[in-house]
Amino acid sequence: MHYVYILRCRDGSLYTGYTNDLARRVRAHNEGKSGAKYTRSRRPVALAYSERFKTPGKALSREAAIKRLTRGQKLALVGKKSTK
Repeated sequence: MHYVYILRCRDGSLYTGYTNDLARRVRAHNEGKSGAKYTRSRRPVALAYSERFKTPGKALSREAAIKRLTRGQKLALVGKKSTK
């Protein structure tokens, strides 16, 4: 499976990403050097939202769409139930 996710960072900012292993990726954001540079200085991060897709293309398209949303739209999305 392929996932698009939104993390809530310690400073209240939101980070959107893509992965094929959600649990591993969230751990990487919180623990290792393999997390995104953006989240390294904003740890800990918490998974706020995720969507699951069968193909990477659909997941990457959705990631791009979410990244174009305003902060308010992202917060509204986070308020909805995730599809983990």
